Parts: sequence; structure tokens; C-alpha cells
Amino acid sequence: MHFPVTTLGPGQRLGIWFQGCSIRCPGCVSVDTWASIPPKTTVELLLGQARDALAIADGVTVSGGEPFDQPDALEQLLIGIRTRSPADILVFSGYSLERLAPQLLRLDGLIDCLVADPFDGRAPQSRLLRGSDNQRLAMLTPLGHQRFAAFDRALDPSDRVLDVVFDDETGQVFLVGIPRPGDMRKLASILSETSLVAVTTEAKVPTA
Repeated sequence: MHFPVTTLGPGQRLGIWFQGCSIRCPGCVSVDTWASIPPKTTVELLLGQARDALAIADGVTVSGGEPFDQPDALEQLLIGIRTRSPADILVFSGYSLERLAPQLLRLDGLIDCLVADPFDGRAPQSRLLRGSDNQRLAMLTPLGHQRFAAFDRALDPSDRVLDVVFDDETGQVFLVGIPRPGDMRKLASILSETSLVAVTTEAKVPTA
């Protein structure tokens, strides 16, 4: 969980990442979120820790990992956010809209905008909020249309794509957002010429 995030939707957002992903798209930049591990927290505790951020956040972005691999926890989280904040809710999923249709019916009104479909590392990346152009941006509520209609467009060179996040306890620096192809390898190459080290969690894309 991190606040504020400015690269995954409009305004200053609370970012929440689920751990564990069964889809495991080739080329994914978040391989560290793939493994399913014993739970380290509960939805109730997380919502308590997020209380101050939810009071001022413009929106909440839920990603992973794969949030829909933990459907009950996701539903509890979304209900908890809705009862505590007027912020919009954006969810990222690697499942298709068609596969998610039954769950979206159950979650009606809890998700304002959804980015769906598996990441394709061999596809172009020219659309805002999408890692690859095959992914779809679905606005599911009036608030979703109001907040995200402007994001249904092509990337512009001026679009900010990565937040720099500092961990005061470990001294590590994290990048949050949707990097453009080659960004992480370029960063690792630049830092290799200094005393700093970049560790990337990007899965390789199979070649033909």
C-alpha cells in the first residue's frame, strides 16, 4: 500500500497491491507479486492503516498480482473503501472482461473503472493506463465515466508514467506506474555505471 500515487489514475491516489497471480503474463514487470504466500494482513487491518489516506485521496487504485484471484478479500476491500471514502476506485486485472462478467455483477457499483485483459509484451503500448494496447479500459459507473473518460486516449510524451517512492526504513527506492517498453532495462544499465544497483522484476517475453 502506498500514498500518494499519481501515475495510476487521476489525482492523488491510494495504491493497494494484492500478492499472488495465477495469470503470470510474459513480460510482466511485477514478477515479485506472482507468488502466493501466507497472508500477512487482513482487510480490516489494511483499512485501518489506510484511514488517513482514504480521508484525502482522490481515488484508490487496486492492482497486483491479480486482485480477482482473491475475490472474497477484494469484495470486502471494495465495500470497506466505499463506506469510508467518496474516492473513485480503479482496479487492474489480467482477466478478460468476459471472464470477469459474473464477478462484476456481484460487485456492481463497487468498481468505477476496470483495466482488463492479460498483458501482451509483444503488443504495442500506446494507450494511457495500459501496459499493452490489447487491454481494455471499462468505465462501469457514472463516477467512472466522469473521472476516467479523459484517460481513454493515446499516450502523450508529456504523460507522467512513473512515481518515485522512497522507503524510509530500508533506504530503497521504488518506481510505481506503467513503464514504457525498455524503461527498466535502460535504468538498470545507467545505474550499473554508478555505485547504485537497480533490481528489476520484469519477466522475459518469449521470442519467436
